[in-house]
Amino acid sequence: MGRGRPGAPRDAAVQGTGGSSAISKCSAAERGYFEDRFLRLLAGRRRRRAPLVHRGYYIRARAVDHCVQDFLLKTQSYPRTQILSLGAGFDSLYFRLKDMGLLHHTVMYEVDFPNVACQKATLIKTTKELSALVGDTEGERLGVTTAFSGEDYKLLGVNLSELSKLSTALKEAGLDNEVPTLFIAEVVLTYLENSRSDALIQWAAEHFSQACFLLYEQMHPEDSFGRGWTECSVMDMNEFFTCCTPENEQQRVQALEPFDEYEEWHLKCSHYFVLTASKGMEPSWTPLLSSTTVPHHHGLVRIVGSIDALVCEVCSEASGLRRYGHHSALITPNVILTTGGFGEENGQHCRMRNFHVLIKHAGYWKAGCVKKENHDKRWDERLYHTVSCLSSSLALVVGGRTSPNAALGMLWLKFSKTCNDSDPNDITVELVSEKYLFIYGGRSAVQPVLGDWYFLHTPEISCTVIPVEGPVPEGRHSHSACSWKGGVLIAGGLGAAEQPLGSVFFLREAEHGFQWQTVETHPPLIPRYSHTAHVHDGKLLLVGGVWLHSFSVPGITVIDLITGLCLDYTISVEHLEWPLMLHNHSSVFLPNEKELLLIGGGGNCFSFGTHLNPKPLEQQCCSDSMHVWS
Repeated sequence: MGRGRPGAPRDAAVQGTGGSSAISKCSAAERGYFEDRFLRLLAGRRRRRAPLVHRGYYIRARAVDHCVQDFLLKTQSYPRTQILSLGAGFDSLYFRLKDMGLLHHTVMYEVDFPNVACQKATLIKTTKELSALVGDTEGERLGVTTAFSGEDYKLLGVNLSELSKLSTALKEAGLDNEVPTLFIAEVVLTYLENSRSDALIQWAAEHFSQACFLLYEQMHPEDSFGRGWTECSVMDMNEFFTCCTPENEQQRVQALEPFDEYEEWHLKCSHYFVLTASKGMEPSWTPLLSSTTVPHHHGLVRIVGSIDALVCEVCSEASGLRRYGHHSALITPNVILTTGGFGEENGQHCRMRNFHVLIKHAGYWKAGCVKKENHDKRWDERLYHTVSCLSSSLALVVGGRTSPNAALGMLWLKFSKTCNDSDPNDITVELVSEKYLFIYGGRSAVQPVLGDWYFLHTPEISCTVIPVEGPVPEGRHSHSACSWKGGVLIAGGLGAAEQPLGSVFFLREAEHGFQWQTVETHPPLIPRYSHTAHVHDGKLLLVGGVWLHSFSVPGITVIDLITGLCLDYTISVEHLEWPLMLHNHSSVFLPNEKELLLIGGGGNCFSFGTHLNPKPLEQQCCSDSMHVWS
């Protein structure tokens, strides 16, 4: 989020985030993500949030609680400690800690805008369950900026950007700079100008002899913590969930409600992080390092070059291509059919009902909608299906869903006459030979991943038993599959534990059937999923997707299928006027032009709504178009 100058309109917008956050936390608590009986008393109105929002607030709450309780445990031998929550809003942390009996010798200070502090103070005074925990306040003196004062709880109304006023108010409220103090800032510093947030961090380091800082944010201000802090560690939320959350707790959360927005969940977690810093603490306060339970290795990202992405100019309106969770198939060398997904239709976001076609003529693409002569309810506006062309006039739709609990089946698409469609979940399909359609993996409404496969004999689509030997790949969905040398290549995917996979398998023809064979890559393929794949000139091209790295996103990975050499290229977006999101997209390889056409992509951003890539992109696949860095 960008930072700007403080002012009334901006301050009002910032203050609104506190109430929204409380409502979201309350919704997550009601769905069982964590226990907090005080949120409903502080949130005011209640509203059901989406599962993705629930997971986002769950991981935030767990990270903060993990570090706060570690601080209280490590300082329990001190006669007095302090917690200062900056921009506390309507957070319930004090009440939860007090209710758990963890504040025997700790005073908690909360700071927010004056009107927010006054609203919260009124709620506490008028809500019996809250005021009972704070205890007797009659003997506590209220200062000019103090909205509420109890024996171990002080609520101050001060703008954090006014550092001198904040320092004076805290001193008047009794904050002791010689006592071990934990500063908490949850998505707060991002709303301050860089100079003001830097000054606030430096003030905490310089004025307190024993200080700890807990930061949960969207960006990385490590430079500020490099000045005055002796210990500092950072984890993005993917790493925290994997390393600091017990496996049984991960499984509990994953089973709470139907969920399949894995891409947005992992991207959200890669863009948020928890940071802890300390000085003067004995022993050192390192809650992120000391509690790591699982080794976290996703491999280093070694980018060797870049490939330009150019906007594909379409002669007619192409709004029907603003979608994600769809599938695009090359029907003939110059015709691309795009079906299903979620996107923009008639100015509204919805599941896409219409089929969309791109036709290339005289070097230019022309877009249009396909008319369905019969309206088959089995199509059901599905997402995450596959389409395999069996001829220039016939294709088979397999898999997909209308919701995480509604998996669909198979349907034929007959071009130029009738169009019907269907789908189960996240199945990947490709032609193994002219006789068989190979179906592998996916997920269902009951099973988080599938590891089985089927050989379907076309055109009657009868299931055929063919012997398969070799090491069986682990179950997965959101992987890629493409044909090669009479067999099929399976790459990446999301495993049963919701962790990306980095394996590549080749189902090759054998004397009496087929055989699974592991494709060794060097360096090892970085685990990923939600990518697309194509084979060109003996090389496997993996396009886009999601991996668990905070500082980069997948571009195009080129795997030499003979030598195993694996090279990662970033996609250059300098010619684009919009942010490119290459997951939930489709891609088509155009053999005559030796180029990729990237269509659609995007998703529901955790904080800022739905993003859809507005136009198709062209990428040349010849070596001349790949810029290798020295």
